Amino acid sequence: MLRRFISYYKPHMRLFILDLFAALFLAVVDLLFPLYSKEVVNRFIPQADLRSIFLFGGVLFILYILRLGAQYFMSYWGHVVGARMEYDMRRDLFAHLQTMDVSFFDKRKTGQIMSRLVGDLREIAELAHHGPEDLFISAIMLIGSLIILVRINIILTLITFVLVLCLIYYAYTRRRGMKEASRGVRHHDANMNAKIENSISGIRLSKSFTNEDFEEEQFAGFNYSHLRSRQAFFRAMGTFEAGSNFIIHLLSLSLIVLGSFFVIRGTINIGELVAYLLYSNYFMQPIRRLVQFTQQYETGIAGFERFCEMMDIKPSIEDIEGAVDLGVAEGAIEFDDVTFSYGGEGEEVLIHFDLAIAPGENVALVGPSGIGKSTISKLIPRFYDVQSGSVKIDGIDVRQLTLQSIRKNVGMVEQDVFLYFGSIRDNILYGRLDATDEEVVEAAKAANIHDFIMDLPDMYDTVVGERGILLSGGQKQRIAIARVFLKNPPILILDEATSSLDNENEKMIQQALDELSEGRTTLSIAHRLSTIVDADRVILMGKNGVEEEGTHAKLMAKNGKYAALFKAQYSEIDELYG
Repeated sequence: MLRRFISYYKPHMRLFILDLFAALFLAVVDLLFPLYSKEVVNRFIPQADLRSIFLFGGVLFILYILRLGAQYFMSYWGHVVGARMEYDMRRDLFAHLQTMDVSFFDKRKTGQIMSRLVGDLREIAELAHHGPEDLFISAIMLIGSLIILVRINIILTLITFVLVLCLIYYAYTRRRGMKEASRGVRHHDANMNAKIENSISGIRLSKSFTNEDFEEEQFAGFNYSHLRSRQAFFRAMGTFEAGSNFIIHLLSLSLIVLGSFFVIRGTINIGELVAYLLYSNYFMQPIRRLVQFTQQYETGIAGFERFCEMMDIKPSIEDIEGAVDLGVAEGAIEFDDVTFSYGGEGEEVLIHFDLAIAPGENVALVGPSGIGKSTISKLIPRFYDVQSGSVKIDGIDVRQLTLQSIRKNVGMVEQDVFLYFGSIRDNILYGRLDATDEEVVEAAKAANIHDFIMDLPDMYDTVVGERGILLSGGQKQRIAIARVFLKNPPILILDEATSSLDNENEKMIQQALDELSEGRTTLSIAHRLSTIVDADRVILMGKNGVEEEGTHAKLMAKNGKYAALFKAQYSEIDELYG
């Protein structure tokens, strides 16, 4: 995993090396000050050598100006390295998420995925910047200070070394607790994000059912769990920092007491003691930095582990080696002995299902809910794979075709229309991103939505709100139809596209759908049977697959299950509207 983390430095290696050079310069300049102090106390003051004091002071002043530039470079460009690595990881993770199949998102909360993309990667960026920099500066300061400390007094240095070993042992033993606590925080961060995303997305539902108090109560539970996880982390951090600082202060106390003893005994002079105390401080700076790095490392590496965990998930549906590009499909669709389930064995939605649709044919699927109609529509663009049998387009198993070429040939209009936050133009353009404004307008006209758009203050630049909340159901549906007109696919899937609309909107949208279906292979899934009376073939599905099929007229003449279902719907309408 460490090698994988280091690989993200490669594109930014030049800037990273410059950052380390700046860190090296800082460390060297800092090591010079105690030497200057020692010379001032031992030589320049006793000899009243003002010239040397100002000369050496001037040199250090110039070095400090250069150090200022190096510090700025580290603070700015060092953080930029971390931010760029965060950008690269977020790009890779987002791109990886785009390759995941629909079932991956079925099982995961949006907020948890967002937490991986934002919160986790921010912690990684901090580690990416401060980690190598702190380790490098600490190594230079430790080695340089230790060499000079040994030359001043080996006994004091041995005491220092023993206490530092105690500190390292203490930090190592507390590392596991910090790591577990950090993982807990990241886990509860993800749950919190998921709850917030879910609650905000459903704010209109909670208000309509006056469930604000219930939402607050539920959020309070997540918030409290998040607080507890943070408290656990702070407890581990408090134990870690308190113990570490105690050892550091014990070291400082030991040095001042023993150093004074050695001065009185004549083992070292006052200048050497001053230099030793300064160098011991420089020696402890990297120790403190390493202690803080341990805390930062556990937080950052916990985030990177979650990043790797997500990146290592392989899509269950992807292009096989040697997959064929479908090109522009003729539109023949075939289900050959298909068995499919969303869950485990024994939960099959389709069992040994067969269906053949000719190019350009308009086929309607009707029947009770939960019988597998929408499932059939999702197997054609290969959102899911069958357990046995095959789904074919133009005689080729969809598993032998590239996913992109399949989905370019399939257009879908569903009951639950999704519109992105943005303008009407942007949402229609999503059907074909390189379309011209003229083509967008033609698509809108074909979908019977152009006149409505032109009556809006900002016309095609009107913002639709999140998920199109500022538009009615019929308006959203017609924008979705315009989007498919722009895509112009040879295969069209209509999944209960008018079931939630009133009669007036249904008629208007049905006209647009009829025009959209012209010349395309069309699979319509309908609850309102009045919308599919003109279909080339109507298929009534039941528990055992296809129960009846034929034109609407033939099925009505047969006076079987379809006719009974159709008559039942119209009798309900007669009762409602008299």
